[in-house]
Amino acid sequence: MKKITQIAFVFVLVLVLASCKNTKQKIQEHVSNYNTTASIKGGNVVSTSSKAFLNDNKIEIRIETDLEGTEENKLAYQETFPSLLTEMIKNDQISKELIEEGVKFDVYFISYNNIILAKQLVDKEELAILEDSAGAGNGKETAKL
Repeated sequence: MKKITQIAFVFVLVLVLASCKNTKQKIQEHVSNYNTTASIKGGNVVSTSSKAFLNDNKIEIRIETDLEGTEENKLAYQETFPSLLTEMIKNDQISKELIEEGVKFDVYFISYNNIILAKQLVDKEELAILEDSAGAGNGKETAKL
C-alpha cells in the first residue's frame, strides 16, 4: 500500500510540474490566442494583431484602421484610446495576469498610411490608472471606437 501511495504521489507531482508555465510560455500562448480570436469593435478598425518580444517581456498590439493620419484624428483617438484599452483589459485581450508578472503591452492605434494615431504602454502602473478611471464611470458603459 505504501508503494502505491508513493507512485501516486510521484505521478501527481510530475503532472503538476508539467502543467506549470513560465512567463515566456504564457506570452506566446497569449499572442497566439489573440491573433486567432481577437476582434475590436469599431467601424474604422480593419485588423488587429499582436507580436511577442520575449527577451523584453513585452507584447505589441497593433490596431490598424482605415482612418487618415490627420491631426484631428490623432486628437480624437488619443482622447478615446483609454476607453478602448479598458475594454481590452475587460475582455482579457490585455492580460492582467501577464502584467502582474512584469509583462508590458505596447498598444498602437494606426491609420491606413501607418501614422500612429494613439499609443500607450500598459504596465502595472498604467493598469492601475486605467482600472481607477473605469471604476470612476459608476457602471456606465465605456465608449467604443
